[in-house]
Amino acid sequence: MSRILLIAAAALLVTGCTARETEQTTTNGGPAASAAADQSAGPGCARGTTGYPQVDLKGAVVGFSQSEKEANPFRTAETQSIRDEAAKRGAELLYTNAQSDLNKQISDIKSLIDRGAKLLIVAPLNSDGLQPAFDAAKAKQVPVVTIDRKVTSKPCTDYLTFIGSDFVEQGKRAAEQMIKATGGTGKVAILLGASGNNVTVDRTKGFKDGIAGTPGLTVVAEQTGEFDRSKGQAVMEQLIQSNPDITAVYAENDEMGVGAVTALKAAGKQPGKDVKVVSIDGTRTAVQLIADGSYNAVIESNPRFGPLAFDTLEKFGKGDEIPNTIVISDDEYDSANAAQKLANAY
Repeated sequence: MSRILLIAAAALLVTGCTARETEQTTTNGGPAASAAADQSAGPGCARGTTGYPQVDLKGAVVGFSQSEKEANPFRTAETQSIRDEAAKRGAELLYTNAQSDLNKQISDIKSLIDRGAKLLIVAPLNSDGLQPAFDAAKAKQVPVVTIDRKVTSKPCTDYLTFIGSDFVEQGKRAAEQMIKATGGTGKVAILLGASGNNVTVDRTKGFKDGIAGTPGLTVVAEQTGEFDRSKGQAVMEQLIQSNPDITAVYAENDEMGVGAVTALKAAGKQPGKDVKVVSIDGTRTAVQLIADGSYNAVIESNPRFGPLAFDTLEKFGKGDEIPNTIVISDDEYDSANAAQKLANAY
């Protein structure tokens, strides 16, 4: 079962329609995501205060803007979750994919509005840059729910809410698993995610904070692999040459971690044994590697946003207050449970 991530609601201050950004934590890890009881503090964002029209989800046209191609298992699972929930709720789903192009995502969102979308779900490519699209949605009174990556625009003003993981906490949990796997001693290489979004920043911060009290663990190299398997492999190959004494790898997503395993094996090393590997995502490939002994741990980043996103839009439509941040809970995998939980991976 997933563990609930309890977040202090007062930690995130904003200047939107509320005095502070409120949070709701959910208990929806694993394959069947669903919303849990509201644990937010303070007021949220309501239709009555924003002036948006009421929209009944059944029969509504809902636009979904995906940021990246579905070659990444996370994106595949994320998109499928949105598709499945739209069908379940009787909504008509319009879909676009920005193919990792920010300008295209802006155009995609405007196109969804022009095609009649009355509600929008957006998986942002970057934390910055989507303001023109949000402005277009606001001008047409189309509510926007963002998922996965947090934007720097204002909740309840430029968009309704963000639904996603606590990425700092993910990094801290990865650090805990690294300390456990290494016994608190080792030279760590970090494969950073893509620049320009809060996921990379937060997962890096959480991991470094998490190992700060373990002086035997030292970060000796960090380089971006852009959340990509082939780039992760190439970066790991370079790091093996420049730092042959690396004994641990923290990859900020599974795809880079899997690429690192390939590079380590090609160099004659034993990933999971003489080089410990910990990453974040929860893909079936990475979890299988744990079960096979070539990987040490994976912190899940839950991609199953469909139920939460549609629940949020439904509640907003009914006039309920929506917290500015909704934290989806994430499971984790290690050698003790990977084989048993493999079916939960995506």
